[in-house]
Amino acid sequence: MCGIVGYVGDRPAWPIVVEGLRRLEYRGYDSAGVAIRQPDGDLLLRKTVGRVAGLLDDAPRPPESWGDGNGGGYGVGENGGGNGREGGYAGLGHTRWATHGRPSEANAHPHTDCAGRIAVVHNGIVENYLSLKSDLVRRGHRFKSETDTEVISHLIEEGIGAGRTLAQAMLGMAAQVRGTQAVAAMRKDGAHCICAVRLGHAGGGVTVAYRQGQGIVSSDLPALLPLIGQDGTLPVGFLEDGEVAVLTRQGVDFLDREGRPLQKALRPVALDDVLVDRGGYRHFMLKEIMEQPQAVVAALRDRVDFAGGRITLPELALSDGELGRIRRVVLIGCGTSLHAAQVGRHLVENLAGIPAEAESASEFRYREAFLDADTLVVAIGQSGETADTIAAMARIRRSAARLVTICNTPGSQATRLADATLLMRAGVEIGVASSKTFLASLTILNLLAMRLGLARHGAGGGIGRQWAEGLARLPGLVAETLRQSEAAAAAARRYYTRRNFLYLARGVNAPIAAEGALKLKEISYIHAEAYPAGEMKHGPIALIDRKMPTLAIAPADDRYDKMVNGVQEVKARDGAVLAVLTRGDRALSGIADDALYIPEAPAHLTPILATAPLQLFAYHIALRRGCDVDKPRNLAKSVTVE
Repeated sequence: MCGIVGYVGDRPAWPIVVEGLRRLEYRGYDSAGVAIRQPDGDLLLRKTVGRVAGLLDDAPRPPESWGDGNGGGYGVGENGGGNGREGGYAGLGHTRWATHGRPSEANAHPHTDCAGRIAVVHNGIVENYLSLKSDLVRRGHRFKSETDTEVISHLIEEGIGAGRTLAQAMLGMAAQVRGTQAVAAMRKDGAHCICAVRLGHAGGGVTVAYRQGQGIVSSDLPALLPLIGQDGTLPVGFLEDGEVAVLTRQGVDFLDREGRPLQKALRPVALDDVLVDRGGYRHFMLKEIMEQPQAVVAALRDRVDFAGGRITLPELALSDGELGRIRRVVLIGCGTSLHAAQVGRHLVENLAGIPAEAESASEFRYREAFLDADTLVVAIGQSGETADTIAAMARIRRSAARLVTICNTPGSQATRLADATLLMRAGVEIGVASSKTFLASLTILNLLAMRLGLARHGAGGGIGRQWAEGLARLPGLVAETLRQSEAAAAAARRYYTRRNFLYLARGVNAPIAAEGALKLKEISYIHAEAYPAGEMKHGPIALIDRKMPTLAIAPADDRYDKMVNGVQEVKARDGAVLAVLTRGDRALSGIADDALYIPEAPAHLTPILATAPLQLFAYHIALRRGCDVDKPRNLAKSVTVE
């Protein structure tokens, strides 16, 4: 979940690396650092606590302050100072999400060895770092940080000291550390060279790009923008478990974990997958919320025959006969993707008539799930690199079950593990709190459930045409729902000082209540709990008083009367109610204190429509509270450590 950038080429490395870190800051923003290899071979370091912008501070600070965790610092090597901007055609950068050691300049990456000859940046957790550190200290190594990462730099130092190349030393280190990792390193002496290694399936991605004497290694695509060609594409390679990339001005070479050369072709990636911009909006999150109609269109494109009333899903690559033999569907995900999986369970059962279950991937990976050839497993995740989901998928691959992923990142680990990939096509999502990728997931889950239902039961009664007609209206309905932004802002003005919230819904919308509560927690830091409304009187009702507002999702569906009863119970105890209702509602609109409205739609599409008002409500509350909407504290976009 940390951001890694490395550059080698014929241009000054400092601006390219810093700009790459700025584009990856959504992956971690506790601290940041850059190491630049100067023309004379020296390594210069610059570190800061907090945001990448701190690297641009020109305030002079003594190099001896680096490493004590109290002052700023840079300067490793004979020059003992400098900000790394002058000269230097190779560099490494890192933006950190802290795991081992508090955010401080001593704990910020890059980390170095005893002599300051090697710089290392790292994403992951070295599970055996305590024993490795103890052994290294006994052998005379001196540590300057509290991190697990620093053992990596000292292990590489020992390999270099034994006469190995940087790549060989990286492989020697890789044989000793346990856990899933992404590591990049360079050394002060020798040729301009950056080495990167990926260990395990879940340590975060390692992407390598090369064009005409310049190369970049990164943990994510946005940092690759400087190498985009005039044709709007960039040749990119993705490392698999145990693979090493050696990047120089002459090109990129790939090695396996035994050090043998690998033939690995770079494939073109389009500018749209790399370039991100706020587009005039105050925050990426608001931009991405407002992009949701387009995200729905992209998720539907080429997957529905609207004229013929057929759901095609060509990427699924399974015949009607194969789909018809599926007797059980298991959906897994983490966080927002878990909520999508929970909605998907209802959709599969209601639209396809197949028993389904949804579970957190972080729990699924540790239990003995009974998966046979009649089971379809659907793994959901926007990044395709979430550690728990990838580990669960790796286990599923060893079973007879079919494995499909719903993912937003082409070429990610999830797409390589799955039998089939249903890409979200939502575009790069920068806001840490997922928005448009959630709606894309729900759209694809509708398509998948419909495809299973049609394969299992045929299109009798014109149900396929009915579904297709509803889907054709969906982007416009989402756009209509987003017109609630001002109403959501008005509601936020009344509720932003509250410290607790209760979210209630029933049926297919119960996971949407959980997603709404999660959004409020993530970006406004208000405690919120979500319950199926029928569970309220089994305990949570004890919380209801004038200080505890309730958000009730009550569209006009077959659970509406039950939701009316639940809202009445809250009001009878002096609780304030904000309701999400179908436009034209006559009962709850007169009972609730405040209301946000969605257009009328088939029940299976209401989770998509009910989501947008909850996102806008959380956004405007966070804005009122002065929170960092795009980069909420303690969170990172892609959780690549367990």
